[in-house]
Amino acid sequence: MGQAPRRFRFTPRRRPRLHGLSFNRLLPNLLTMIGLCAGMTAIRFAIEDRWEPAVTLIVVAAFIDGLDGRLARLLQATSRFGAEFDSLSDFLCFGVAPAFILYLWTLHDARGLGFIPCLLFAACMALRLARFNAAIDAPLTPGGVPRPAGFFTGVPAPAGAGLALFPIFTALTLDGWGLHGLAGAMRHPVFSAVLLVGIAALLVSTLPTWSFKKVKIPREAVLPLMLGAAAYAALLVAEPWAALAAAGLLYMGMIPFSLHSYRQKLAAARLAMDPEESSAAT
Repeated sequence: MGQAPRRFRFTPRRRPRLHGLSFNRLLPNLLTMIGLCAGMTAIRFAIEDRWEPAVTLIVVAAFIDGLDGRLARLLQATSRFGAEFDSLSDFLCFGVAPAFILYLWTLHDARGLGFIPCLLFAACMALRLARFNAAIDAPLTPGGVPRPAGFFTGVPAPAGAGLALFPIFTALTLDGWGLHGLAGAMRHPVFSAVLLVGIAALLVSTLPTWSFKKVKIPREAVLPLMLGAAAYAALLVAEPWAALAAAGLLYMGMIPFSLHSYRQKLAAARLAMDPEESSAAT
């Protein structure tokens, strides 16, 4: 009997696997890099006296800063490298760039004295970011009580940059409304200097401020909040500089309420840890 013909099986050729990071894990860092470039370009526009695109890029960098961290957690791409890179980008975009823009916009009229608030603001921003990174490994208060969730210690970096640029937002708004005299008053070096020093103090303070990540909205407040957000979006389209200036005033007005909420949650945490001591104290 003859032998049966052999059947050859053709197996598909396997492609070699490439070792490295996936694009999903690189995407948050790419966004951080775009934000860094936005901050650097804002400095260039300030040198060219193009104030509107300069402050617009700082707002874009703030939007990216709020997006890259959430995207990293969503894609499970958080890393120590990403956290450090984000802090370095924040220092340039929200510490160096706003101070530099304000110096070229008005503070250079005060010569050497006008540069002191800029240095102070940048230094306090660096200290604030360093403390934020160190607080990741220290979730307890000095008294040993867990820190209430949903709060920053001091004013966060993007909010500090927005508050620092408040004079420019207001001056651009008043110029658009034809109120050039009031716009010139907002450009006075003393006003910007005092504002920068005050915001620098808020950056390094221990004042608790809402992070809005874990804030729960009551059901009855959802509809008014959505209507308010729609009204603000309409104002942002119609009068963007006025909307940004109003956002700064609104944020400053919310700080006392965040302090009250923090104290309530901290007292509740202490009561949960040692109810007998808390009842004796009352």
